[in-house]
Amino acid sequence: MKVEDFDFDLPESLIAQTPLLDRTSSRLMVLDKTTGDISDEKFTNIIDYLNEGDALVLNDTRVLPARLHGIKEETGAHIEVLLLKQKEGNKWETLVKPAKRIRVGAKISFGEGELTAICTEELEHGGRILEFHYTGIFYEILENLGEMPLPPYIKEQLSDQDRYQTVYAKENGSAAAPTAGLHFTEELLETIRKKGIHICFVTLHVGLGTFRPVDVSDTENHKMHSEFYRLNAETAAILNEVKANGKKIVAVGTTSIRTLETIATKFDGELQADSGWTDIFIFPGYTFKAVDALITNFHLPKSTLIMLVSALSTRENILNAYHHAVEAKYRFFSFGDAMFIH
Repeated sequence: MKVEDFDFDLPESLIAQTPLLDRTSSRLMVLDKTTGDISDEKFTNIIDYLNEGDALVLNDTRVLPARLHGIKEETGAHIEVLLLKQKEGNKWETLVKPAKRIRVGAKISFGEGELTAICTEELEHGGRILEFHYTGIFYEILENLGEMPLPPYIKEQLSDQDRYQTVYAKENGSAAAPTAGLHFTEELLETIRKKGIHICFVTLHVGLGTFRPVDVSDTENHKMHSEFYRLNAETAAILNEVKANGKKIVAVGTTSIRTLETIATKFDGELQADSGWTDIFIFPGYTFKAVDALITNFHLPKSTLIMLVSALSTRENILNAYHHAVEAKYRFFSFGDAMFIH
């Protein structure tokens, strides 16, 4: 398929710049993935579409305050560093700006020397391997010195950094939030539990590749970025039982789908305890092996994410729903409204 097949007109004014005061007060578009029928509701109505015995699968990754501002020790030049993924020990793959100032051997200081780094390897597109040096606990230092790495299409500063975390965020490691989960509160999750629905967690650390544009014309030629995932044995057993009982597995976010479908593909449709790196690319023509329904936000034109949601329904149904979303002035992207595809 052509990447152009997933294009649509999106007014910039519909890109949500700030989160709503109440996480659950966003709108919810409900799409029947088979018929294409659409209804406009509020997010709290999601419980009406979940039945006893179903499983709601959430990604419990926690976003690192991964943007650091430092100075190059030799010159005093300002350097911005974005942590992407931990390699081994204190070495991290990062994006550095301006990259041309940081060559192998260059040293960067953050927070008046509380944290320092030395460049050990140069990668393409501004990537650098940095080895960090510090006293104490790295993540505590990061919480003190770092900023939340908001997506490039969000121009406004975030006054409360916790609003770019899900209420169940637990496992440190993401460069971006699994934003479909931002709509949930502890109270709503408890209401869902009381209805007899399993609340399950997987981990997938979201990389910045999720924001990178597709730079090929044919979907077959696109290479996905790689992200770390994990599923434990207890959760796998619950989800297999849900499937065996004919109930639904409802993924919250495309990251949860990528985790479950990676594992189900690896083990011939069964879910097992597993961890590793996935670069699964889901687009129309893909046969889902684990997930029945999806709660997601509204995505960028021509992105791998709109291709993924099209695979769960059809390209025509999704583009029709997106045209409706634009006309009805739904809020788009990370802090925007939600969509339920079932």
